[in-house]
Amino acid sequence: MSRIGKKPVSLPQGVTATVNGQTVTAKGPKGELKFVVNDEVMVKMEGNEIAVQPRDQTKTARSKWGMSRTQIVNILQGVKDGFEKKLEITGVGYRAAMQGKNLQLALGFSHDVVYETPQGVTITVPKPTEITVAGIDKQQVGQVAAEIREYRGPEPYKGKGVRYAGERIVRKEGKKK
Repeated sequence: MSRIGKKPVSLPQGVTATVNGQTVTAKGPKGELKFVVNDEVMVKMEGNEIAVQPRDQTKTARSKWGMSRTQIVNILQGVKDGFEKKLEITGVGYRAAMQGKNLQLALGFSHDVVYETPQGVTITVPKPTEITVAGIDKQQVGQVAAEIREYRGPEPYKGKGVRYAGERIVRKEGKKK
């Protein structure tokens, strides 16, 4: 039994949701999101709550049960509050700046890296060493943050590179003489 899947999802204040077959649509102050639930999972709207149940007791149906509930919670939270990931840049000469809608990163390469901001995501640079990625789709926000971090991930000897805010880098000791 899925402990997560058993709990019904209650709608937050100011968010409306509709269940049409296997599609859950949520509308809120930040926008609108849809999620198509797998066919092995059944979704029902019961008053002010959304209930998720597996259609049968197969292993695949039970494994998709809790994930489907979590996805529904994420779209409800996204249209209400949105999601945000913060990145920190560490290193001498490493910095970020917005160039129109594109993010320009100086990460120690011979050229600046230009990252095009995808639709539905906003990137802001409050300081030259901080990047904030925000949007209503949790998966897309995480993907954009991971792509930016991938250009120059934190290295273990000096800790230089792009890291998530609060991420702990396991440092290695350098070579000894």
